[in-house]
Amino acid sequence: MRASVRPCVRLATRRQLRALGLRPGGQEIAGQVLRPCRRRDPLAAFLYRVDRALPVRPMTPAKAAALDRANAARRTCPNCRTDAGYVIPASLGMCTPCAYPDTDQHV
Repeated sequence: MRASVRPCVRLATRRQLRALGLRPGGQEIAGQVLRPCRRRDPLAAFLYRVDRALPVRPMTPAKAAALDRANAARRTCPNCRTDAGYVIPASLGMCTPCAYPDTDQHV
């Protein structure tokens, strides 16, 4: 088939599909875009056909509760067992006041 006669196929990345309320749905990768990087291999963005994409599965109450518990665990300091109000940095492993007790950083 010539390029001028070929039907137009709309492609999108996973993020673009998600913004449209869609998911790839098990389809094969239709193409990829490579973005060059200076010091490592190029970054690849895989493209999927929009016409074959499926709607995103709705969030169930059990899934929402599990996500709430997981996010609460990420905010809880293992040292003082309080909710820090932010995600505990992996580099510190505890809330900022526990990591730096000599400085006044308690809110």
